[in-house]
Amino acid sequence: QVQLVESGGGLVQPGGSLRLSCAASGSIFSIPVMGWYRQTPGKERELVARIVRTGNTYYAEIVKGRFTISRDGAENTIYLQMNSLKPDDTAVYYCNAVPAIYNFWGQGTQVTVSS
Repeated sequence: QVQLVESGGGLVQPGGSLRLSCAASGSIFSIPVMGWYRQTPGKERELVARIVRTGNTYYAEIVKGRFTISRDGAENTIYLQMNSLKPDDTAVYYCNAVPAIYNFWGQGTQVTVSS
């Protein structure tokens, strides 16, 4: 059973950067697509970035050019580098497969962008 643990969130000023990590307790090598999702109160969880096992990446328009997803197969870890952060990026961020696997949802990591 794979468990995903997100970390790296925090409070940052607008324009700042954060790097999120998603550590998997089991192997995720066989999962073709992994992604980062985010959710704010009252809204549905949305996919903001995904990475294919081959290395191809895709981004939601709202984060394109600011966020970078990467995958370290040796460490079983997914990263999300977030630059030029905006208040609208405030959310709880989660990693999961794409499409999401219910049992993979972790606690997420809170990102707050505020001055």
